[in-house]
Amino acid sequence: MAWKNPWYNSALTHHTPQGFRNLTPGGHQPGDVERWQKERRAAGLPHPPEGGYDGFLQQWWQRAEIGGSEDGVWWLGHASMLLRLDGCYLLADPLFFNRASPVRFSGPLRKSPAPLSVNELPALDAILISHNHYDHLDTRTIRALLKRFPDVTLFVPLGLGRWCRRHGVRHVVELDWWQSFTFQGMTLSAVPAQHWSMRTPWDRDRSLWCGWVIESRAHRFWFAGDTGYTPDLLAIPERLGRPDVAALPVGAYAPRWFMSVHHMDPQHAVSLWQQIGEPLAFPIHWGVFELADEAIDEPARELAAVLNETATQTDNFRILKIGEYLSLDAPTIKEIGLA
Repeated sequence: MAWKNPWYNSALTHHTPQGFRNLTPGGHQPGDVERWQKERRAAGLPHPPEGGYDGFLQQWWQRAEIGGSEDGVWWLGHASMLLRLDGCYLLADPLFFNRASPVRFSGPLRKSPAPLSVNELPALDAILISHNHYDHLDTRTIRALLKRFPDVTLFVPLGLGRWCRRHGVRHVVELDWWQSFTFQGMTLSAVPAQHWSMRTPWDRDRSLWCGWVIESRAHRFWFAGDTGYTPDLLAIPERLGRPDVAALPVGAYAPRWFMSVHHMDPQHAVSLWQQIGEPLAFPIHWGVFELADEAIDEPARELAAVLNETATQTDNFRILKIGEYLSLDAPTIKEIGLA
């Protein structure tokens, strides 16, 4: 019997009877994957970073030191980050092991280590998952986190609740786009992203993908997750209010003809940042895995160049080292007129 989407709502355009879809149509044509892989092999891509991998670590990696009590965020590499808001700790798309893969002997291998271990994390209140790809939802990491924090709450997009419960998660909040949940005084909302999902060859787009907006007493934080650029993203600040902090993906974009449907490049990230009012922002989804054809340092170099060419206030878009801390100690949403 063919699988049918148990959450299907015909009134929602991102729902289909077979799963979920993006708001903006588009995708790959037959043969595109083979063409990309052939061109990638012929060109020997990706190339090492400038200065080699050791040089990359010296420039872009540091140990994460957890301390203080003010609102802030530690970027842990790729899409992983540790967020502290109102004294609560929220961990997004965590991955603490060596491969983004269902197996330990194959698949994308880390080129930069995690800047801290699971045992060095503070007591977690929540974990946010953007979608089910292995570089965002890692089974070994989730099991290790549950062993240390058995009562942590996982926030996941629609369709991942069963996976969580099957892996021992006691507290799961499963949300569709635009649904919100009040958690320890904060409001967490699942918001649209331009992406896709698949964990096996048989479950493509059977679970949803999303970004997250977390609104605390002082901040509105947008974790965009993994997304291509689309004007549909502008509905997020229109509906929920402009963020005063944003984590925007900039990597896995080459070749653009193949990757741009599902991944933003630095130009798109800067354009989106400008369209939402140039809030405090930092780039994610780079520096750890070689998922596409660009070198792992290329997103940072290209982002810096784009900011220098087009931005009037480059200090608000911070290119962090892996493991670096960014303080969010700034005027509140109401004080800066974003409410």
